[in-house]
Amino acid sequence: MRSLRILPVLGAAALALAACTSGSPAADSTASAPATQPAAETTVLNVYAAASLTETFGELEKTFEAANPGVDVRFNFAGSQDLVTQLGEGADVDVLATANESTMKKAADASQVDAQTIFVTNTLVLITTPGNPAGITGLDSSLEGAKLVICAPEVPCGKLTKTLTENLGVTLNPVSEEQAVTDVRGKVASGQADAGIVYKTDALAEGDAVDTVEIQGANEAVNKYPIALVSASTKKDLGSKWIDLVLSADGQKVLEDAGFTPAAK
Repeated sequence: MRSLRILPVLGAAALALAACTSGSPAADSTASAPATQPAAETTVLNVYAAASLTETFGELEKTFEAANPGVDVRFNFAGSQDLVTQLGEGADVDVLATANESTMKKAADASQVDAQTIFVTNTLVLITTPGNPAGITGLDSSLEGAKLVICAPEVPCGKLTKTLTENLGVTLNPVSEEQAVTDVRGKVASGQADAGIVYKTDALAEGDAVDTVEIQGANEAVNKYPIALVSASTKKDLGSKWIDLVLSADGQKVLEDAGFTPAAK
């Protein structure tokens, strides 16, 4: 009889325990969850620049973004003529930097850019595969039978190559003409070509992947690089800051270390 009296007591206790634990845990969980913070807004600055500026502008990007939190500099590196074409087709561009004045002039004549500033100059050299197995010595008979790659004539480095060879009275027989100087150096570095004509800065950028052969008289043919704000840009304040960095002592040192000649020199 004693055991029969205990069972109802145990049943009541179980019901009481269930009632205590059947509250609203969801409410407690919600109360303890941390509040979600809105993501910080990022401002994109679109810089269209000549392919030969890839390494230097990439380095300046770090400096600029560190000094301007919340700004993301995004580049389009290509042949200058392609950049101007894209700008004319409505591309979202804030700053334009080309590898020669005539290409920038096309954008200026179309009222697509504001005032431009020359910030560096560049000259040409020959590059060969490591060790120069083809025995290239310059723009001379050593190029006979060699696989030579140059920039196409509509590209700034191609126009400069044409000017240089005309000055020297030399006729070239390239196996291909590329739309960007980086494509020329890439074909030589990969062994697809024996030699290529590129900017001095591109030869330095490839490092040990190529050998460099100086071109006699190359200093008589020089490309000047202009930079300008795009007229339709809605971020001209940031664009001006980017141009200021390029023109600053720190910016000019980065460019000079890469083989460019500052415009003031």
